Amino acid sequence: MANEKFQNALQRKAQAVPPIWFMRQAGRYHKHYQNIRKDHDFIELCKNIELATEVTMGPIEDFDFDVAILFSDLLFPLEALGMGLKYEPGPILGWHLREDNLQKLNSAKDALPELQFQKEALLSIRKRLPQEKSLIGFVGGPWTLFTYAYEGKHAGHLIDPKKSFSLFKKFSEVLVPLLIENIQLQIEGGAEVVMVFDTAAGELSPRSYLDVVAPEIEKLLKEFPGRLGYYAKGNTLSHYQAPMFKSGDWAGLGFDHRFQINDCFDWHKGFTQGNFDQAFLFADKSEFERLLEQHLEPLLKISPEERAGWVCGLGHGVLPQTPEDNVRQFVKTVRDVFA
Repeated sequence: MANEKFQNALQRKAQAVPPIWFMRQAGRYHKHYQNIRKDHDFIELCKNIELATEVTMGPIEDFDFDVAILFSDLLFPLEALGMGLKYEPGPILGWHLREDNLQKLNSAKDALPELQFQKEALLSIRKRLPQEKSLIGFVGGPWTLFTYAYEGKHAGHLIDPKKSFSLFKKFSEVLVPLLIENIQLQIEGGAEVVMVFDTAAGELSPRSYLDVVAPEIEKLLKEFPGRLGYYAKGNTLSHYQAPMFKSGDWAGLGFDHRFQINDCFDWHKGFTQGNFDQAFLFADKSEFERLLEQHLEPLLKISPEERAGWVCGLGHGVLPQTPEDNVRQFVKTVRDVFA
């Protein structure tokens, strides 16, 4: 009960046609999602098992992606820790993390039952998912979750969190044990791989990343060797020099559109995911086809052995209002040109 192409990518087996899945492949751009969303709020879509299953399955049934990813939100661990959470429409926490209110956080043991719905949703999705499709889960990375906890919402330049590394370390003493239990829940639910989405980590200098953030991520990796993927928007080659990325314990790494994907295969073991610029999906048909051809050309010039491990996807997630026809054409084109 798994996608052969995705399993080959995990094992670095050479294959002509790569597996395809997108970050945020189930979401606001998709009419299937929009039709369900009209009658339900976002939290209900995530926590109601039937609805989460339906939303997750939409892009699989419509676009035929090789991999389904749990429809949920990376901020639910913060809600479980007692920080509150609502969407207006973006996420807003009930209070801002500071040194003097750390004691308000729930323990990982007390918070874990609040995340049980993700396991139940994964079990439900796996029952409905065709056997030839893979299923993965995700959690937010420690630094990304810290920036939300500190700011109380999505933030831009993250000036204040960067001045609060000591608070991050204290927060991680509570958060990381919960993320470990959260990942275990998702694996028990049937996730073959759990992605660690640490989008905000790319905002850090390489030195800060290596000294402050990487040790916390490494704690997750140590618990689940071979079962975790990692993505951080804007990470540089210097970020990826952390010893943990050379260990061979990652299931794979994701790269955004700032990288030439051909250069990334030798940096690590496991799958290499990326990295078509998601903004290009907004181009008109002829320009979109030109940009996609341009993106794929260097990959066509190397052998299946040289690109072993490639998982075809975007540099980040699908953006709102992305034309569905271009998503459909993307999947078809990739399969056609590499067949």
